[in-house]
Amino acid sequence: MKLCWLDIRNADRAREAIVEEAIHQRVDAVVAADPDDLAALPPTVKKVLFPLTESLPDKLEIADLVIVDPDRHGDPAELARQYSDVEFGRFVEITDPDSLEEACRAARLDRWSVLSFRDPTKIPLEIVLAAAARSDGSVITQVADVEEAQIVFGVLEHGSDGVMLAPRAPGEATSLKAAAAVTLADLSLVELEVTAIRRVGMGERVCVDTCTQFRPDEGILVGSYSHGMILCCSETHPLPYMPTRPFRVNAGALHSYTLSEQGRTNYLSELSAGGKVLAVDSAGRARAVTVGRVKIESRPMLAIDAVAPSGVLVNLIVQDDWHVRVLGPGGTVLNVTDLAAGTKMLGHLPVEQRHVGYPIDEFCIEK
Repeated sequence: MKLCWLDIRNADRAREAIVEEAIHQRVDAVVAADPDDLAALPPTVKKVLFPLTESLPDKLEIADLVIVDPDRHGDPAELARQYSDVEFGRFVEITDPDSLEEACRAARLDRWSVLSFRDPTKIPLEIVLAAAARSDGSVITQVADVEEAQIVFGVLEHGSDGVMLAPRAPGEATSLKAAAAVTLADLSLVELEVTAIRRVGMGERVCVDTCTQFRPDEGILVGSYSHGMILCCSETHPLPYMPTRPFRVNAGALHSYTLSEQGRTNYLSELSAGGKVLAVDSAGRARAVTVGRVKIESRPMLAIDAVAPSGVLVNLIVQDDWHVRVLGPGGTVLNVTDLAAGTKMLGHLPVEQRHVGYPIDEFCIEK
């Protein structure tokens, strides 16, 4: 989980509501310019003092951490010697090569670095994160909104350790916490046993092209029913007569379900450029990837029937072609036209039924 700091230094009449939401959402820190604004915060929230004035205020001991601008307040290391009971961090505004170098030094050497980038390009942040790759400190990047926070969390794949956001209204703390949950819980995969393979005539199949290169044992979960899905392989592996497409999964018929973020399902027909879908590997590790495009074309279709050890029935309808593949135990690549009764495949069994894609505990029959 990435660190979420809320900056209330310039908050207006909504400050009380913003702070209340921050506490409820368990943001990692609240940043204030006045020590009195930190006094009432519970111990679950880090109290960060970041003065707006040229001089440091009194009562520094109220804060868990004091962020200082060396040009206005002095060097953090020297201040730490003067105030032995106070922890200090460094603020750097990156506007040119010299300040970029200062930010790199801070990221390497300081326990806490709060960075503000004047220009919208993320290249300077990439340079800082590369410089800080083996350091023990934490880099907090100032962002303008939740959308920028999502970008910052993904820079160089590792991303900044956290962000500092000045919310304009209640609700942004909730959105920021959701954006910070960049690691997804592993999914529990089961071995499904094929019971039947049937040709079902023509239909529209969906190829999901993503903005990500899949790993060899990775694909997306797809199924005709929301209670059971099969792990469809990407086109990462060599194919006869055509080059590999390591960003693509030939996923199934357009009515099929697949998993997206927050445990929600989408029909393959609903996916579109810029959306999200879960990439899952043979061990159940999941990550959200961005859809680049969805390609729907009419093709001969093949129905795969399977059963889980628990007795749950699973179905997937895919293009009837040797090039379409699913993953078996250990990441084994299986061509769908070679499947037969008794073949083992990997799948996932969501426990809840679905209403407009959201999990819900209700009576529902799918067949």
